[in-house]
Amino acid sequence: MSFDRKIKIAPSILSADFANFGQEIQAIEAQGADWVHVDVMDGHFVPNLTFGPQAVKSFRPHVKTVMDVHLMIAPVDPYIDAYADAGADVLTAHIEAGPHIHRTLQAIRAAGMKAGVALNPGTPAEAIEHLLDLTDLVCVMTVNPGFGGQKFIDMTAKVRRLRTMIGDRPIHIEIDGGVDPSTAPLLSAAGADVLVAGSAVFRGGSVSQPEIYGENIKNIRAAAEGTLT
Repeated sequence: MSFDRKIKIAPSILSADFANFGQEIQAIEAQGADWVHVDVMDGHFVPNLTFGPQAVKSFRPHVKTVMDVHLMIAPVDPYIDAYADAGADVLTAHIEAGPHIHRTLQAIRAAGMKAGVALNPGTPAEAIEHLLDLTDLVCVMTVNPGFGGQKFIDMTAKVRRLRTMIGDRPIHIEIDGGVDPSTAPLLSAAGADVLVAGSAVFRGGSVSQPEIYGENIKNIRAAAEGTLT
C-alpha cells in the first residue's frame, strides 16, 4: 500500500450479502472501490459480533486492492499475528481498546502491516499526538462503533485538527460512519482522504446489479472531490 492523498472509497463489507462475500468483494472492486474495509467486532468492546481471523483469511483471495481491517475488539495484541496471517494490509486498533497503544502499533508494523489507530467520537485528536510517528492511518469514527447505518456525528473540526497535527507525514485520515454524498464533501474539505461507506455503497445493488454499486461509489467520490452535479 503506497501513500497517495487522492480520495479513496473503502466500502464496508458489513453491508454486503453475507452469503456471497467473494462475489460482493469482486463486484465492488470492479465497480471502482479503492480499498475493501472489514469491520471486526467482538461483542465486548462493541455491542456486535462479526468476523474473526478465519473469515478475514477467506476474504483475502478475492481482494485485489487493499484489505483494510478495522479491529473493534479488546484486547488487540493477542490477535495481531492472526490478522497478519489472514492477509490484512492495514490493521487498525482503537486507542480506547487498551492501555499500551504504542506497543500495539509497533507490533502491527513488526508483523508487516500498515498500522492504523481509531478514535471514537468522544476521544479528542490530541490523544494520538504522540503516536503519529508510529501510525500510517488515523480512523476517525463519525458514529459510535458497533453497528452500520447510524446517524453521522460531525467530526470535521477533529479532522482539521488531525490534518494540522499530521503535517507532511504520509498518514491517511480515514472516516468511518455515516459517509454518503452529503457528508463526503465536508470530510474531504477538512482533510480526510479515505472514506468508508457501507449502506451508501451497497444500497439498491447486488452482485447481479453491480452497476448500482458503481454509481453509488462514483457519487460519493464526486461529492468528495467537488465534482458531483
